[in-house]
Amino acid sequence: MNRRKKINQLLKANAKKASAKLAPKSKTKYISKADRLKLAAEAGQDAITCAES
Repeated sequence: MNRRKKINQLLKANAKKASAKLAPKSKTKYISKADRLKLAAEAGQDAITCAES
């Protein structure tokens, strides 16, 4: 592999990484099982509170 090809390959790889960082993320942030249960419990209590009012 000649010097120019190697340098171009490195530059392309760095540009690809940089553009991937700027691209919007398709995956949602991970929420642990305990946090999901806690959120569900809070939502359940909010629903009960609204129903009583």
